Order: sequence, then structure tokens, then C-alpha cells
Amino acid sequence: MLTSYPKEKINILLLENISPRALQEFSRNGYENIMTVSGALNESELSEAIKGVHILGIRSKTRVTGKVIESADKLISVGAFCIGTNQINLDASTKKGIAVFNAPYSNTRSVAELVIGASIMLIRKIPDRNRLAHEGVWLKDSKGCYELRGKTIGVIGYGNIGSQVSVLAEAMGLNVIYHDIGTKMPLGNARQVQNLSELLAASDVITLHVPSDVTTRNMIDASAIAQMKHGAVLINYSRGDVVDLDATAKGISDGILGGVAIDVFPKEPESNNERFENILQGFPNVLLTPHIGGSTEEAQENIAIDVSSKLISFLESGSSNGSLTVPPVALPQQEGTHRILHIHENIPGILGEMNTRLSGLGLNIVGQYLKTNESIGYVILDVERNLSGEAVDALREIGGTIRTRLLY
Repeated sequence: MLTSYPKEKINILLLENISPRALQEFSRNGYENIMTVSGALNESELSEAIKGVHILGIRSKTRVTGKVIESADKLISVGAFCIGTNQINLDASTKKGIAVFNAPYSNTRSVAELVIGASIMLIRKIPDRNRLAHEGVWLKDSKGCYELRGKTIGVIGYGNIGSQVSVLAEAMGLNVIYHDIGTKMPLGNARQVQNLSELLAASDVITLHVPSDVTTRNMIDASAIAQMKHGAVLINYSRGDVVDLDATAKGISDGILGGVAIDVFPKEPESNNERFENILQGFPNVLLTPHIGGSTEEAQENIAIDVSSKLISFLESGSSNGSLTVPPVALPQQEGTHRILHIHENIPGILGEMNTRLSGLGLNIVGQYLKTNESIGYVILDVERNLSGEAVDALREIGGTIRTRLLY
């Protein structure tokens, strides 16, 4: 699509080894000024690098802080090529009218498969047998090793990943129970339980798929572990602060936990060159992985396609569907019109003043869509081709305006 701001002048910065498929998608759509950086940048480095950048792509290690947002003089949108957005200051992005997109579904299968794989490995005590075999010890023994079939898996958080785990687990012959803060429709024969204690007491395998917030922080603590079955398996591939690792270590030592798999940690190395240290290192039947739950070639390619398509759509049509900061708005293209995008503070009377000013210019509005969130409002306007430049100037003068863009 031909936009008012030439594509060759759009500057795109992609960090942290984002899949080459993202680069291909941008290039295929006519964007040429794309800079890639293999690793993450710290706050001061990114604050400098962000100047003049219109589109920023990151993964989980780069912190887009308030200082970075303040330094961004031309930033239109941020793409988080991952599920989580805890690394981005969403409030600062919202106030500045910067659309933030992520990929909440693209690595669902990758994480779910790894949960099932870890369940099998731990319930069969494979980590211990593997370590001993490497050390030359031949321990051919079935004591304490079980099949998954017929066991009960408790899924905490029945969202995209939790429900996919449920489907795979049932196919493996597991009984599935789940707990969620809201009522969720079960898939297959899964059954929702109303409180966490019931799930903990009944489950042979417990897997967490919850966000990080005040309600989930250290939700698996000493008290929760004490309620689990003797020998239960605990898996956390969600967020690093939802499991108390000190309590987990004690749970292993006390024999309550028969196996543990952790992929996310409260403190993680900033790069592959930094040493990883954790209290669970050296414990028997424990799988520790470096935040790779969604790190498969398929997932990274799906994420690249998903996020880059959202960024391109926002650039070329103004569609903010899927944004975590700008209200979701999409308007079909109208023939013979110019499109204007207007982001403003959520205060009364803005839309009325916009229409009054455009009417005063004798400009006919062909299409218009407004949506607001708690902080800002976003309007897509399609107007007749005459006087569109004057219309943009008029809209920029409205009090509370954050940014106005003539799209095409």
C-alpha cells in the first residue's frame, strides 16, 4: 500500500535474534531500512539507538523502560516477538500513543509439548538415570517410576497454553483437572475445580500457566507444597515469580516433591555469557531449562509472522487490533479518501471538536471509528481527498492531542 510517509524512510530496529522471517515479511512489504542486532541492549544503549526509529522489535530480554520511551522521538509501535510484555512499560507507551503488539498464541503448542515431555521424564525419573549413566553407573530399576496413563494432571490457568496441555494430556491417558480464576469451558473430559487446594491434593502432576501479577506471585509456596500428594511432580513454564524456589527446594528435600521442572526464574542471566545460579541446581530429578519453553523453530517463525503482520497492518491501515496499549480499532478502506489517525487523551468532547473543526473546513467525513481505554482515545478518519492536509493541521491543534498521522 502507498502511504503518505514513504516506506523507505521508515526505520525498523529488530533486537535479540528475532526470526529472519520477520525481516522477510517487512522486506516483502517494501520496507528497506531494517537494522538487526543479535543481542539485547541495556537501557542507556537502547535510549540512544531508539532515536529516529519508527518500529522496534524485541524479545524478552530487552527492557523498554520509561526512559527509553521518553527518548523515542519517532517511535510508532513496539513489537514484542514473544508472549509476555512485562519487559515493556505499557503505561508510558499508552500515554505516548505507541502501539504495543505481542504474540499471545504463537508458541502455545511448543510449550504444551514440553510440559508433556517433562511430565514423562520426571515421573520416570529420567534425569537421575541419565546423570548416573553419564557417570558410568548402571541403575536398571523400576522403583518409583510410573506411567502417565491413569494419573491426574492439575492445570493451573486454563488459557491458551493450559487448555492445549489439557488436550495433549488427555490423549496420553491422563485425567485432567484445572483451576482458573474464571469459569472456563472444559475441553474433552477435563474438569474444573473451584479451589486450588482441591487441585493440589488430587494431582500427580501440577503444571502452571498463569500470568505474573499480585494474585499469582509465589502462589506455589510452602503452604501450597504441603498440600500436594507425596511424590507429586511440579512444572512451571509460565512466569518466574509464581513459584517460591526456596520452598520448592525444601519440598524436594522433604520428599513431598518427586520431581520438578522449571523453565522460568525470578532472576535470569541477561545473556548466554552470564553464569546461571539457582537454588535448585544439584537436586535429584529436577529439570532446569533456560527459558526455552516456546523456543522452537516453528514457534519463532509463527511469532515472527504474527507480530510483523500486526506492525505492518498498523503502519499501513491504522488497524490496532491486538494492541495492548492503543484501543483496538479497524476501519475498511474507503475508495477515493485520505485516512487520518488521531490519538488523544481520554477527555470529554474530543470527538465533537474534531467533527466541528472538519465541518468548518467544509470537509466531508466518509468513515469514522473511535474507541477509548482508560487513558487514551484512538480515531480512524476517512475524509475526502480535498483539504486533507489542512484537516491534519486542524486536528493537531485540538487540546489533548497526543499524535496525528496522515496515513494515505
